[in-house]
Amino acid sequence: MNLLLASNSPRRKELLQNLGFNFEVVSIECDEIYPENLQVEEIAEYLSVLKADAFRTLEKNEVLITADTIVALENQILGKPKNESEAKEMLQKLSGKTHQVFTAFTIRSVEKNISKTDFATVTFDAISEAEIDFYIKNYKPFDKAGSYGIQEWLGMAKITEMQGSYYTIMGFPTHLVYSVLKDFQ
Repeated sequence: MNLLLASNSPRRKELLQNLGFNFEVVSIECDEIYPENLQVEEIAEYLSVLKADAFRTLEKNEVLITADTIVALENQILGKPKNESEAKEMLQKLSGKTHQVFTAFTIRSVEKNISKTDFATVTFDAISEAEIDFYIKNYKPFDKAGSYGIQEWLGMAKITEMQGSYYTIMGFPTHLVYSVLKDFQ
């Protein structure tokens, strides 16, 4: 099996390596746009499938993995911030509140196509403006949904509670990915 990870996320790459899989990182050009009528819990999986559909035709021995993560606060989607101002605004919204993280993945071969979504809830303590500025300046969370990484300073210092998989919040539900990949071999 020639495993292909279609993701620019260094976290997904690290997690898949830590699961013990050998793979090649590939890129996909895809506009991550979803229909407005989708329910919040459907968006990540829709985008994961969209990315898989945008990839070239798979060869017989290839298995493709795509994934997407969204952060939702009171049914509002907080994607990746475009700039410092947007990151600051998102973190101010998350401060002192509970939100949901939905991570979906698609694993596809010539014979099989499986998509799954996992979700977790995260509660932040209040985050001061100085803490937000420190985090953005030092961690530059512009490649992260919701403008934060659970594994970074803000996650360590300000997450007071979580329900669900840590790795789902990190952007790759490793327990589900492992389970599905075992059946592909």
